[in-house]
Amino acid sequence: MELVLYLVVALAAYLLGSLPTGFLFGKARGLDIRTVGSGNIGATNVFRSLGKPAGIAVLAVDALKGYLACTLLVRIAVSSFRSGSGAQLQEVLSIIAGIAAILGHNYTCWLGFKGGKGIATSAGVLVSLLPVPFLIILGVWIVVFGLSRYVSLASVSAAAVLPFATWLTGKSRLMIGVAAAMSALAIYKHRSNIQRLVKGSESRVSFKKARSSTASNG
Repeated sequence: MELVLYLVVALAAYLLGSLPTGFLFGKARGLDIRTVGSGNIGATNVFRSLGKPAGIAVLAVDALKGYLACTLLVRIAVSSFRSGSGAQLQEVLSIIAGIAAILGHNYTCWLGFKGGKGIATSAGVLVSLLPVPFLIILGVWIVVFGLSRYVSLASVSAAAVLPFATWLTGKSRLMIGVAAAMSALAIYKHRSNIQRLVKGSESRVSFKKARSSTASNG
């Protein structure tokens, strides 16, 4: 029965995460977000291409996908399949749901298994699973972005710190492993950004010209 529960949660979380928020916002404006800026469906490209309100909305919905997968979806699944489940089972299900939601966002089945870079969805997962490490890496993101104006550098820096923040806050080996996996996936999805950062060709965020800047992350 537990195996069935794991599979159901993984599939449902993947489908929730696979909702291509940025793409849908673009279509609502008569624009295929994949054809402008970086071509990414994430919040940063939406912010640059469609403006601040749309970017913030996409960021919020993408984060909510990760959070709801780890909380509401798991609760519904547990109540439907198994009553009185222990905390350990719910923790495992939350981890499965979180990872599946991130994979759904990064490799959405609705767009040929091409999606975003998973930062917002990962943030939603972390708020549920690892709230204190999340606050630590959020601080890292804010500092790096404030100093550099590179969204990609801030995201990669925060991802790199995540496993150490999880370890420093005394989390279990399982959670440290989950954090390391999330970190590795986020950095892998930013490999093109890292190459541009090394070459000095990565685009900075310009708040004055947010709508006309060329996007490279999201």
